[in-house]
Amino acid sequence: MGVVSTVILDGGMGRELQRRGAPFRQPEWSALALSEAPQAVEAVHAAYIDSGANVITSNSYAVVPFHIGEARFAAEGQALAALAGELARRAVQASGKAVRVAGSLPPLFGSYRPDLFEPQRVSELLTPLVQGLAPHVDLWLAETQSSIVEARAIHAGLPKDGKPFWLSFTLKDEDTDEVPRLRSGEPVADAAEAAAQLGVQVLLFNCSQPEVIGAAIDAARQTFERLAWRFRSVPTPTPSRHSPRKPRPTTAWTPCARISTHQATCSGRRTGKSAVPATWAGAAGSGRSTLRCWPRSWGKP
Repeated sequence: MGVVSTVILDGGMGRELQRRGAPFRQPEWSALALSEAPQAVEAVHAAYIDSGANVITSNSYAVVPFHIGEARFAAEGQALAALAGELARRAVQASGKAVRVAGSLPPLFGSYRPDLFEPQRVSELLTPLVQGLAPHVDLWLAETQSSIVEARAIHAGLPKDGKPFWLSFTLKDEDTDEVPRLRSGEPVADAAEAAAQLGVQVLLFNCSQPEVIGAAIDAARQTFERLAWRFRSVPTPTPSRHSPRKPRPTTAWTPCARISTHQATCSGRRTGKSAVPATWAGAAGSGRSTLRCWPRSWGKP
């Protein structure tokens, strides 16, 4: 498998902004600070870089009508996305470190709600985000995706810019059966096959109870093995995504090619280049290895 390296992603933006006393409320969530306290967003990015993050994620998760409203999105969506990307890039430049910026592409119509997906509006909502973020990001991260159809739609709407595309699904973790599923009810095996077809470089699962993630790891691994994919073994600790719903336990991510699970306690967000998809999935609570990551301002836990 070669030498194993570790890539550390940042923690949650929304909860950390709230903890620091930055402007923060529903329904805007973490987007509120972009316009009212951008310096607080940059400070959170800087804190995660200072804590060892190799990848930080733009604060664009809540820059959608679901959070900021239709009128404001139409008027300011692209500008807010651009600001989110600029703040992340500025923090990287100030650090002088080789940190990458992931452009966050959220569920366009609401987290955990595949039933709200409107295919005819994807371009309308996705294009401003992509155009705003593009000058500032090193890779694209479609995260907390609840259905295959939305993941495909987001991929189709990306520019042919050569930037890596990372895809993160969220799993059904209530009323489950023996088959690991996305929140849409689609089997994880089908999602993994779709990821392979799209040429996804990194497949993740986030914002899900850790109890369902082990089965998702197995399903994804079996799917890629069936498709004869080969994997690069580079474990990436990746905790769960911030969200307005009940906070999820932190999770870490490791390639299914080599299930050497890691537990991470980075606050709140999910957490390289490969010619074929490397499959990543969470396995919190394994106790085999622990990686801790938090802003230094928190002090020692």
